[in-house]
Amino acid sequence: MRNWTMGLAAAGLALAAGAAQADEKLLGIVSIAATEANNVRYIAGATAAAKEDGWTVSVIDAAGSADQANSAIQNFAERGAGAVIDMVFPYSSIGAGLAAAKGANIPVVTWGGGLGGTVAATNGSGAAIAEPVLKKMLADFGDKGSLLALTYRTGEVCRNREVLMDQILAKSPGITVTKNEVRIPGYFEDGAQYANAWLASHPGGDEKLAIWGCWDDPAIGAIGALRQQGRDDVKVYGVNGNAQAIENIQNGHMTATAWEDSYTEGYKMVKLLKDIKAAGAGWTPKAVEVPAVLVTQDTVAQFVKDHPDATGQ
Repeated sequence: MRNWTMGLAAAGLALAAGAAQADEKLLGIVSIAATEANNVRYIAGATAAAKEDGWTVSVIDAAGSADQANSAIQNFAERGAGAVIDMVFPYSSIGAGLAAAKGANIPVVTWGGGLGGTVAATNGSGAAIAEPVLKKMLADFGDKGSLLALTYRTGEVCRNREVLMDQILAKSPGITVTKNEVRIPGYFEDGAQYANAWLASHPGGDEKLAIWGCWDDPAIGAIGALRQQGRDDVKVYGVNGNAQAIENIQNGHMTATAWEDSYTEGYKMVKLLKDIKAAGAGWTPKAVEVPAVLVTQDTVAQFVKDHPDATGQ
């Protein structure tokens, strides 16, 4: 799992060395936030499958920057990597990287980046994962209320989740939505800051209130603000189902999340690479999705029994 030590420093060395020697068993992973819980699980699953199939894994953390993601993919192309996984950056944002990989005949697959361009496969699609929790949120709201939506538009996953949220909430025009975009890094702090500002203009008792994060972490940041102010009148929803989110649901601080089995997503994607490379130009791009599981305060006890590893314990 911890076979990702090369990082950015090694990337710099590889650039200096150029493409003197290709490494067909090198699997390059470009992560939007390599220390974020869901990214960590995906990388762990990918690394486990890579070990079984004889790949050497190198992870570059692009820290939320599409420019850094493009540079990282170009770097792997120069190193003659056997394949590249793009984590969350939309294919439309990594055109330069995709072009470099195509020129080097290196397949690129995405986690949440969508199918398009020269992408060979995708999974972890944002809207599909978020749908159950968004429908739960609408059912809890009814026709009226106010929602703080913590968004992130650089990543395809959150962008698609926001679009789906808009579509679902369009059925209830009585729900007022305030949107604030968080940063990577900085999503915990931004979640708390935006929640504090929103709470100041939304006192308790007047209407139904909720906070939604396009993934768990901004919502968890908002929970910190709620607890600091002693506000227990606001429902909180996340997506991905990381260990902190499950714990917050157990403790009554979060209402629901959609658990994404990102470990399995990473594992299955790497297992697919052998077929992609064998098919070459004959490969047909496809999605290999893993369904999400809705976790609520009513279901969390059974969920933890069924998925003990989800709590990180």
